[in-house]
Amino acid sequence: MAKVELVMPKMGESIIEATILKWHKQVGDQVEMDETILEIATDKVDTEIPAPVAGTVAEILFEEDAVVEVGKVIAIIATEATSEAVPTPSVKDAPTATNGQSKKSTAATKSAAPVTTSAPVRTSAPATASTNRFYSPLVKNMAKQENIAIAELEQIPGTGKEGRVTKKDMLSYLNNRQGAPAQPATNGQHKAVVAQNNTAINNNGSSGDVEIIEMDRMRRLIADHMVNSKHTSPHVTSFVEADVTNLVNWRNQVKGPFQKKYGEKITFTPIFMEAVAKAIGDFPMVNVSVNGNQIIRKKHINLGMATALPSGNLIVPVIKNANQLNLLGLTQKVNDLANRARNNKLKPEDIQDGTFTLTNVGTFGNVMGTPIINQPQVAILAVGAIRKKPAVMETEYGDVIAVRQMMFMSLSYDHRVVDGFLGGSFLRKVGDYLEAFDDQQSI
Repeated sequence: MAKVELVMPKMGESIIEATILKWHKQVGDQVEMDETILEIATDKVDTEIPAPVAGTVAEILFEEDAVVEVGKVIAIIATEATSEAVPTPSVKDAPTATNGQSKKSTAATKSAAPVTTSAPVRTSAPATASTNRFYSPLVKNMAKQENIAIAELEQIPGTGKEGRVTKKDMLSYLNNRQGAPAQPATNGQHKAVVAQNNTAINNNGSSGDVEIIEMDRMRRLIADHMVNSKHTSPHVTSFVEADVTNLVNWRNQVKGPFQKKYGEKITFTPIFMEAVAKAIGDFPMVNVSVNGNQIIRKKHINLGMATALPSGNLIVPVIKNANQLNLLGLTQKVNDLANRARNNKLKPEDIQDGTFTLTNVGTFGNVMGTPIINQPQVAILAVGAIRKKPAVMETEYGDVIAVRQMMFMSLSYDHRVVDGFLGGSFLRKVGDYLEAFDDQQSI
């Protein structure tokens, strides 16, 4: 009999933990390879986790609503054995239940041998000693961040299992919460907030013109990731302006027939991705990462595209082997990843292994930006809004001024390994490919 450890997968470069939403299988259940065994969630994405092997669920180490670090073992799957041959955990060794819940166990006797676990069971204590209601670590953390006292927390209706308060319940409550009482300053953290508030009031000379807002968990992760990137990479940003009139005119002409023929809406993003992939082929040293004094050159061109979520957060799904796709293939990939991102259907592998990132600040009406590198990559390209502008054109009859579709692009790069010549040449090459776009090509 072999035992296979199921670990919490990594859901992105900045994700260090995830919440278990639902177990689809319980101890003793049979599971097929690639069959969904549980659902997990981070602040960026919800996803289903498939079983890595076929077998029997021998142990579940964390309950639903538990917050688990990436890489931790969350379950044990027994293989090459029937369900009778797989030891089941005794009541003592089963995941701890709270609030009088029945502990998950099969008909194991007290003499049954417990399954050896490779990671300790993390149990969730009640919110406070004065309540018997179960609250997950995620819910308690949200309550702490929003200064929700235990008395107020107990009034929130729960839609989860056995009336548990879920993340969705908390978000719904917070959206409708008005004038809720602040949590008393009973711990050092809250006292620090009060002190910070008093300092802000003193600095402003008034008690009514400031508001102290605690960062939520996602914002803290983003902040840490951005600060780490700035500490890690000496950032340099170069700019070019490109005449994209040809590609704008082409897209305007073919977007209707394109959608009718392929069932896909064509945006500017796949066109930008195509140019980036070509330019990386010309300058492969921007498709690298750094490990100490080593430069790791990536053979695959995996392009990340910054995508806005309904929550307002950003996620970066990745188009794998973008250089091997034509414009139709890139369009299909861009649309598929964007749609699944908006509907929280991205899989862990969809946001991993990016080697270069593109972000479109033009969607916000910005003409240019200085993006921060997505570690461990060494460059990120920002494209600005496309605007009609007067521009000088060289013709066989001399220079003329004409109305053209112009766009700024900016490349932030890691000056440890990408110098000005390489970064500037690569950026100019992307612009050259866009300017040379064939507006006569068929679909």
